[in-house]
Amino acid sequence: MAPHHAWGDARSERVPLGHLSSVTAGPSGSLLDHLHDGPDGVPVIAPPDLTEHFTVDARRVRRLPLNQAERLARFALHEGDLVVVRQGTLGRLALISSEHTGWLYSSSCLRIRPHRELVLPAYLAAYLTHPPVRRELLGRALPGTVPSLNSAMLNQLPVTLVPMERQQAVIEALADIDEQVRIHREMAARLEAIRPSVFDELTNRRPNQ
Repeated sequence: MAPHHAWGDARSERVPLGHLSSVTAGPSGSLLDHLHDGPDGVPVIAPPDLTEHFTVDARRVRRLPLNQAERLARFALHEGDLVVVRQGTLGRLALISSEHTGWLYSSSCLRIRPHRELVLPAYLAAYLTHPPVRRELLGRALPGTVPSLNSAMLNQLPVTLVPMERQQAVIEALADIDEQVRIHREMAARLEAIRPSVFDELTNRRPNQ
């Protein structure tokens, strides 16, 4: 049961992630033996499909035959879920959008399903990708040839929780920054693209032109 929160004040609280969400490990690898690269079936998100921008790159996603995917309905993704890498690129995550509803996720991932009456999915995604939090998360990983996380570790991870209106303000502020970053990246890409043609024009121009 989640602790009582004084949502009317602006104070933050440290609350275990397990009180704010349900964390579910992906199906075992043996249940995903028939993954294929064809166009038919249910897509299964794996670590390489998660981008550094917290989205899913579906270009190389593999699929599971429909009759097998139906048996794994408890692992189906909903809009607002978070998929987190638990083996490999630890801590990388994606915030699931409506277009990925009904997709599955691999055994190398964990699903975090936020309790939306307590925490907004986008706020939780921003929190878990905040560098100090990510370092703390990685510090909790089980050592080994391939370090890994599990659902118990995530459940115990403390989350700095603020009232809903401040969560929304955080989301909006970060979205504004992300938009400015996108604009500047596009501008830099355009300048990089025209650089060779400017060089050619200036070096091939005849005198007095």
